[in-house]
Amino acid sequence: MAVEIRTAAELIALDVEGRGPARRAARETALLQRVLRAFVDRAGPVRVDEIVSAFPGQAPDSVLEGLARLDEEDLVRIDAGRIDLAYPFSASRTPFVIDLGEGLGQRFVCCAIDALGIAPMLGRRVHVWSWCHHCAVPMELSVDPSGPGPDAEGVMVWVGKRAEDERRACDTL
Repeated sequence: MAVEIRTAAELIALDVEGRGPARRAARETALLQRVLRAFVDRAGPVRVDEIVSAFPGQAPDSVLEGLARLDEEDLVRIDAGRIDLAYPFSASRTPFVIDLGEGLGQRFVCCAIDALGIAPMLGRRVHVWSWCHHCAVPMELSVDPSGPGPDAEGVMVWVGKRAEDERRACDTL
């Protein structure tokens, strides 16, 4: 089996599901920005009613409909009145831990690409902890908005084929 080595830009350009532009546009909405800010401010999950109350000028039903659309579009996951996942953040334990610095503490993120993308998303340096999913060697690396630091030398992201019942494709470092 041949292993293709591609840059992040090449992977983004593939957009194999054709959802890239719509997902990027959804990330710019005030609603998703508020959900993501809640995950940055503290470890999740985030209560749906907290997000609804953050938009006092809007009808609660319209905010709930917006959240339901984000869930349908696989940008958040709502369960029992809580948002327990808002890409890139997860309220549940995952193999990828980031330290946001500035006293904000650690957060779990959904996958390797998410771990690497937090720094440019937030515009600040983060530290990533995980382990090699091939040999189980622990790893720690820093990432700033321009990319991984020198401590990431030799680290690769493995991108597997997505199974029909899975909602993510990039899951190992």
